[in-house]
Amino acid sequence: MGRTVLGVLAGLLAMFVVITAVQLLGARLYPPPAGLDLHDPTALATMMAQMPLGALAFVVLAWALGALAGGWVAARISRLHPRIAAALIGLAVVAGVLMMILSIPHPLWMSALGVLLPVPLALAGARLARSRSAASPSG
Repeated sequence: MGRTVLGVLAGLLAMFVVITAVQLLGARLYPPPAGLDLHDPTALATMMAQMPLGALAFVVLAWALGALAGGWVAARISRLHPRIAAALIGLAVVAGVLMMILSIPHPLWMSALGVLLPVPLALAGARLARSRSAASPSG
């Protein structure tokens, strides 16, 4: 049980780091408008409506890669319940996506992908971690 909790915590950290890194890369390639007030919901909604497709795709990519990496880390550390640990990471990403969707309007395709992709990708991360564990001689 302790390794599962540790796996989930490490998976959450990995998820956060990956999502942040991908979103920072996206922001460098598609910088937000100068002077944008990140605390003004109206300004954020206007920005979302005007963002290029590539910038929006980077956000979805960040969610997806964060779920995959976090699920991999959680499953790699959690030996007894790797799929549960990974699924919790995917659900955490979905919860974050839902909070974003409720606070800032997103295009429907982004919302759908943000809700549908994280859990399967986190479980895919668990599958990759398990296949790597099975292939290594130390188990």
